[in-house]
Amino acid sequence: MRIVTYRHEGRERSGVLRDGTVFPFVDDADVLHVITNGLVDVAKTGTPLAGVRLLAPLRPPSVRDFVAFEEHVEGVRRSIDGSAGVPEAWYDAPTFYFTNPHAVYGPGDDIPFPAASVARDFELEVAAIAGPGGTIFGYTIFNDFSARDLQGREMKVNLGPAKGKDFASSLGPWIVTADELDPYKKDGFLDLWCVAEVNGAEVGRDLLGNMGWTFETMLAYAARDSIVRPGDVLGSGTVGNGGCLAELWGRNGTQDPPPLKDGDEVTLTVEGIGSLTNRITSGHVTAPLAKVRRRDQAKARSERQD
Repeated sequence: MRIVTYRHEGRERSGVLRDGTVFPFVDDADVLHVITNGLVDVAKTGTPLAGVRLLAPLRPPSVRDFVAFEEHVEGVRRSIDGSAGVPEAWYDAPTFYFTNPHAVYGPGDDIPFPAASVARDFELEVAAIAGPGGTIFGYTIFNDFSARDLQGREMKVNLGPAKGKDFASSLGPWIVTADELDPYKKDGFLDLWCVAEVNGAEVGRDLLGNMGWTFETMLAYAARDSIVRPGDVLGSGTVGNGGCLAELWGRNGTQDPPPLKDGDEVTLTVEGIGSLTNRITSGHVTAPLAKVRRRDQAKARSERQD
């Protein structure tokens, strides 16, 4: 089953996509309600998909983004800070970071990068949507947009990624319920081909099944000593073999292919799910920050002695 959120005749609604037609949920139930409480009835009449504007399929309560592909880790480390190989700590557990659930865009949306960023990148991922009771409700495509120049600076403080990531990510085009993708499972992993294109030219292709951990393991780890709620998004991490530009930069030693620029279109396609396209733009130019107040060490010592 494919579950969508869309705008039609000035209204935002959610429903089910069947044979090219969107049928809205009754009583205007939204996707988060359906994930939490179970499927509800749909209207008997629908609207052709071509006649609606697809939106991000849900507004997630939280977004955890994992890093489950060794090849991606190796390439990006070399690109960001010149390090080689994969840290041994990566093999201990499926590491993740939290990104911004309030800056989630949908299919066809323009993505406003920080205006000052010149190392703009996409990241090809699949996201699992948490269901009730530690289950996985479904899957969608996830683009974790990255300002690599901002990311490289802030991660020197060993607290990141932060501003290099929190400006935008996109989900879509819809949620495919977990049962539909069961035929693709092999030893617990989803063997789905994932392809990234920039302006129609392929730059990356990999199997989702090359993940180091299954989504079920990542979900269990996220819930350990913590709380995962229905509708929470868990990103797979970026696939290898060109799932992002930074991985290729690290392997090639130069920014080839070049960073994204205004007007570029990024299309991510995942077997069994669909395609998600976004266009790159620049956000508003921001004012300079106030200068940091540096600590006067001599004065601080003197004050402590007094």
